[in-house]
Amino acid sequence: MSERIYSLLLRLYPSRFRTAYGHEALQLVRERAKHEHPLPLWIDLMLDLARSLPRVHLESEQTTTRVSTPAFVMVVNDAPRVEALLLGAAISLGLILGTTFISHMRAPTPNVALPSDRGLQIAAPVLPRATTTDRHRLIQAVAAEVRRHYFDPQLAETTAADLFAHDRAGDYNAILDDQAFASLVARNLIEASRDNHFTVEYTSGAFPDFSKPPPGEFHEHYRAAMKQADCTFEKVEMRRNNVGYLKLNSFPDISVCQSRAESAMAALNNANAIIFDLRDNRGGYANMVVLLASYLFDHPEYMFNPRDPVSEQTWTRSPIRGSKLADKPVYILTSSRTYSAAEQFSFDLKMLKRATLIGERTAGASHSGVLFNIGEHFAVGIPEHRPLNPFSDKDWALIGVEPDVQSNAASALATAVKLAQKSAAKQIDDRT
Repeated sequence: MSERIYSLLLRLYPSRFRTAYGHEALQLVRERAKHEHPLPLWIDLMLDLARSLPRVHLESEQTTTRVSTPAFVMVVNDAPRVEALLLGAAISLGLILGTTFISHMRAPTPNVALPSDRGLQIAAPVLPRATTTDRHRLIQAVAAEVRRHYFDPQLAETTAADLFAHDRAGDYNAILDDQAFASLVARNLIEASRDNHFTVEYTSGAFPDFSKPPPGEFHEHYRAAMKQADCTFEKVEMRRNNVGYLKLNSFPDISVCQSRAESAMAALNNANAIIFDLRDNRGGYANMVVLLASYLFDHPEYMFNPRDPVSEQTWTRSPIRGSKLADKPVYILTSSRTYSAAEQFSFDLKMLKRATLIGERTAGASHSGVLFNIGEHFAVGIPEHRPLNPFSDKDWALIGVEPDVQSNAASALATAVKLAQKSAAKQIDDRT
């Protein structure tokens, strides 16, 4: 029944629009009708009709999207018949009234106790979704930014052409959720380029202008937050057999937290082994990754980061004057929550055979180079530099960093302590 009614409503759209997208729209309604209650389904469809119908007809006379060549032009000229408009209005009104009445007849009594662990669910406000025309423009804009900024111009052209092919095939038309749309475009970018570092981000709010540096208030807020959180150095302590333990929940910017990092490493300088607990570390700045790693070598080492070109800043500052940690065993605790810069620290030290990773595979955060605004709610992350990875043909993007010793996150610390204390005890025995 829902499908038949919706097929009548589709007659309100221009014929060429129905030819291009009608089949996919009907298929989507057919699938949703199998799993959703009629009232929310039809309210959703009516809202979409009210939003998209005027826009489609307004643009039907001539809609042209202009980006770098080749341009995509769609011209539609037919207008809906008067009888179709009247029929659609009558059906819509009757449908909303009828489904509302039915839903009240079927509604459960309000005094039903909820399970204690669920709490009251408050629906989020319904935000306008991008229409099919909007998404044509978004694809055009994404392709233009890829051509402009991706480090491989030839591959950029191939990737842009692949996006256009998906768009022409209607692969994006049936997706109602904007986050799902962003995820699909990102997947298409990755598949076409075979580069896991592309991302497409979506927010229901509004992204800042990524072409401008953050305002001064951002830096002040960041500085205040880091001061309040002790630069996310949650715990620094010495354990039995002089095993140093450092729980770090981010890699803060050295412009704010360098002195705190130096004091933490100084407190562990006499350790016989060190455990870095990164199980709750959500990433941060590569400059802190390089600074902390500098204590663990007696000569400069290259710290691979797919976001940055090779420069002086990508090498450790080793040796650090006074550091006694360059030859001490290092253990890193990881979990599925270990993210971004924490994955860089884990990956590089593992590849350099300088640390033993214990715990779970990390999150696999994709390191795009720079974010570029695509309208108000979308942004595309594009690698601007060819990454130089001397360790492997793959890094952690999408797949994560695999630990050397598999363990669930909760047990990782106990496993690391046992290994570290065994190693520390051996060092003590060797010295006596």
